Amino acid sequence: MSRSGDRRRRTRAGVRLLSRASRRFVRVAGHAFSASVTTADPQARPVPVRRRAAAAGRWRTVGSAGPGAPVLAIAALMVLIVAMLGVERITGVSVLPEQWSAGLRPPPKKFPVLPASPPTDIAIGKIDLRAPVHRVGLAPDGSIAVPDVGKAGEAGWYDQGPTPGQYGPAVIVGHVDTTTGPAVFHGLKSLDDGDRVEVTRQDHSVAVFEVTSVRRYGKDRLPADEVFGDFSRPNLRLITCGGKWVGGETGYADNVVVYASLVKARGP
Repeated sequence: MSRSGDRRRRTRAGVRLLSRASRRFVRVAGHAFSASVTTADPQARPVPVRRRAAAAGRWRTVGSAGPGAPVLAIAALMVLIVAMLGVERITGVSVLPEQWSAGLRPPPKKFPVLPASPPTDIAIGKIDLRAPVHRVGLAPDGSIAVPDVGKAGEAGWYDQGPTPGQYGPAVIVGHVDTTTGPAVFHGLKSLDDGDRVEVTRQDHSVAVFEVTSVRRYGKDRLPADEVFGDFSRPNLRLITCGGKWVGGETGYADNVVVYASLVKARGP
């Protein structure tokens, strides 16, 4: 990220993504994938995640005649949701709030869903960006790791999440700048709704995403559920640093996040 000061300390601080948010991401992904988060590498072992304590453990039945009122209420609600989903399928009209039916509706047909395949390149015509993409994991402090400063012209795909084109938010991170000048994601803040992001994958297919918003958050206020928790369709998140340079362990005060959704695919 760049200004005056010790280059080594600056680089470390400027590219740091919020540790607290990334730890929350692992938990969010854990709920989405149930008992484990599976990587795209077939040889990799699943990453165990915690499960929430079963809500049923807090319900008590009254007597021995049958289930208690809370259980019956939940069962009635589920019957109602299933019935309303049937109405949606017949009429094509959405009658349920999105948060009620997440994971219950059949897969939507208005966009492709691709099999797992790691990204190899990213291109954004609007800002004349074309760069290689390699894997990154978690840094020792629990934050999402970023490419080494010697690879500031490259981007990093977080390999514990979905690959671009799968259901969920594929996360690609990169530097905004270094002590020598602009880096790979320097132009992200210039993107607008509707701009296209093309991600070439290892299977030689190209996932084409459309930007839906560009937002900036203080690093201590990054909304992890919103950034990392949307598994309603194939999404992409591009993340870099932004805002004011404050130095120290924080570096830049903010994160710039580009939200994008898959609209089509080419090849292989």
